[in-house]
Amino acid sequence: MNKFFHSDTLTFVARVTIGLVFVVASLEKIVSPQAFAVSVANYKLLPDVMIPFVATILPWMVLLVGLALLFGIMQRGASLLSGIMLVAFLAAVASALLRGLDISCGCFTQDPSVGKIGWTKLLENSGLLLLSIYVFFSASTWGTVRRWLLSQSATAIRQP
Repeated sequence: MNKFFHSDTLTFVARVTIGLVFVVASLEKIVSPQAFAVSVANYKLLPDVMIPFVATILPWMVLLVGLALLFGIMQRGASLLSGIMLVAFLAAVASALLRGLDISCGCFTQDPSVGKIGWTKLLENSGLLLLSIYVFFSASTWGTVRRWLLSQSATAIRQP
């Protein structure tokens, strides 16, 4: 099993996949926090006073975690945070579905007629959660900024 979690290629692909999804998902939310606040409110899970805070802070967290995963910066911590965010989103979607809410997920667009929640949304995000768990347990550092910096340091030390 340890070799399974040391696959450079699988870790890199998982990291980049989650990173890209997170970065792309964050962009419209950052540009339109008011529209994202409406999406957050539609889930009917948070008190009204919390919605502007979540709608402002969460997209930036998603962006930073996505960039960290893309570049392999603190990949264990970034994958842990992505996993926590995905679990929270899965719980919100499942709760909304069980309560019969017919709402947009607010994932990639804030257009309320696009991206309705459903069981496929749960499956998609469960797949991303599995990738986050894989990256968290992976021993691979291939393709990370840290590894590149270490290789540059080693090269500089070897040069006369």
